[in-house]
Amino acid sequence: MLKKNILILLSAALPGIFLGSCKKALTETPHSFLTPSNFYQTAADATSALNGVFSPLQAQTYYQRTVYIISEVAGDAFYPNPNSGDRGDIFMGTYTGTNGEVTNWWTNIYKLVKNANDVITYVPAIKMDVTQRNNIVGNARFLRGMAYFDLVRGYGAVPLLLTAGSTNLFPTRTPADSVYAQVIQDLQYAESNCFHTAQVTQLGYISSEAASAMLARVYLQRASTTYAQPNDNQSALDECNKVIAYSTASPNALSLVKNYATIFDVNQKAAAAQEVVFSVEFGASPNAVNLTNRMFDPTSLGGYGSFIAFDSYYNSFSAADTIRRRVAVGTVNSGSHWISKYRDPGVSSGASGRNNWIVLRYADVLLMQSEAMNNVDPANPAKFNGINQVRTRAGLTSQQLNFSNTPAAADFVDTLVNERSWELGVEGQRKWDLIRLKKYQQIKAAQGYNIDNNHLLMPIPQSELDLNPNLKQNPGYGS
Repeated sequence: MLKKNILILLSAALPGIFLGSCKKALTETPHSFLTPSNFYQTAADATSALNGVFSPLQAQTYYQRTVYIISEVAGDAFYPNPNSGDRGDIFMGTYTGTNGEVTNWWTNIYKLVKNANDVITYVPAIKMDVTQRNNIVGNARFLRGMAYFDLVRGYGAVPLLLTAGSTNLFPTRTPADSVYAQVIQDLQYAESNCFHTAQVTQLGYISSEAASAMLARVYLQRASTTYAQPNDNQSALDECNKVIAYSTASPNALSLVKNYATIFDVNQKAAAAQEVVFSVEFGASPNAVNLTNRMFDPTSLGGYGSFIAFDSYYNSFSAADTIRRRVAVGTVNSGSHWISKYRDPGVSSGASGRNNWIVLRYADVLLMQSEAMNNVDPANPAKFNGINQVRTRAGLTSQQLNFSNTPAAADFVDTLVNERSWELGVEGQRKWDLIRLKKYQQIKAAQGYNIDNNHLLMPIPQSELDLNPNLKQNPGYGS
C-alpha cells in the first residue's frame, strides 16, 4: 500500500534520531546496511536491482493468480467454483472497495512501481557500459509503464509516483489522460533502449519488440476511451507494423510457431519463445513454481477445481477449430469442461506447475494489427491479413476472412471478439478486450448481470481510502 510502504521506511529511520544522544557509546560504523547511496555502485548492482523489479510479478496475488481473476473471471470463458466471495463478485460485477482481489491487484502493482522507480532513479548514475545501463533502465521503464497501464485501465485516475524516496504520504489521483501519457513515455523509452529480441540473453527480460507490442495494446485501449487522441489507432498500427517488420527480417527470433500447442507445452519453452514476446517466468521446484495449473485443474487431477469452463465457450469454437479448442478447453471431467491451457502433466498430482504466464505473443500483434487497420481504414482488404495468418496456423485455411463473409466494419469487430477469445482465451486480456470493443456489458447482460458505466472501472481499495484522505472513490461505489 502506498502510505504503508513509506511509513515503514520512516519508522525504520527513527531509531537513528533517538540514538543521536548516545553517539559516544556507538562508535562502530555499520557496513551491512544497503541504502541507495552504497548499493547502486556497479553493473552487478544494477542487474540485481532490475531482478527485484521482475520479482513481484511471480506473486500469487499478482501475475501467478490475481491477473486472471481480475481479467478473465469477469469474461465469458469460465465461472468461479463456487460462484461466491471475492471471485463471485468479480464475475457478477458486484465488487466493492473491500474486495480482496481488487486490493491485491492495486497493492502488488504499486510494489512493482516502487522497485521500478528505484532502478529508474539510481541506476543512471552508475558508471558502467552505457548501452547495458540504458537497457536495464529500459526494462524497468517497460515494467513501470505496464504497471500503470494495468492501473489506469482498471481504476482510471490513480496516484502517479515516478521517483524513488518520495516523502508524499498522501498522493492524490492523477487524471487518467496524464497516466496514459506517462505509460506511453515509459514504453517509448523502453522501445528505444531495450535490446532487440535476438539480442536478449537474460531469460524473461524485455525486448524492444515487447515495448512496441505493449505500445500497440496501450494505443488501442486508449483509443476506446474518452481521452483518446486522434492518432491512437494509427499509432497502434505503426507499432504493430514495427514488430511485424522485425519478424519478417528475423523469423527465427520472432514469428508464429508452427504448432499452437507448443506455446503452452512446459516441455517446449525454448521452441515457444519464438512466439512469446514477453512472459513472466516460472520454473521447476524448488525455484519459482506456478499454481495456475492447480487453479484450473479439476480436483480429480489434483487441482483445486476453482474455475469451470462454460459449455458456451467450448461450443463457440467452430467444428474445424479443433486445435485451439483442444488446447484451451480440452479437459472433460464429471460432465464439465475445464480450462486446459495451463495443464502440466509433468508434475505430480496437486503440485504446482512450470507454466510461464504469457503477457504478449506474436499472434496478438497480428490480431491487433487487423483491429487497428479496421479502425483506421475499414475498406482496406489488408486488414484481414493478420487475423487470417492466425486462423491459418489454427488449421482454418478454408475459413479465411474477406469482404464477402465479413462485409462491414461492425462485422469485423464481431469476428475479432470471437477470434481473440479462441486464440488468446484465458491469457489475461478478455475483460479489457470486451471493454475496448464495446461488448462487455452486452456479454454480462447475457449472463444475467447488469453492468452500468460506472462499473467499467473497479473501485479504489477501501484500505487505501482509509489510509489516504486525499484519495476519492470512483463514482458508483459510495463515498
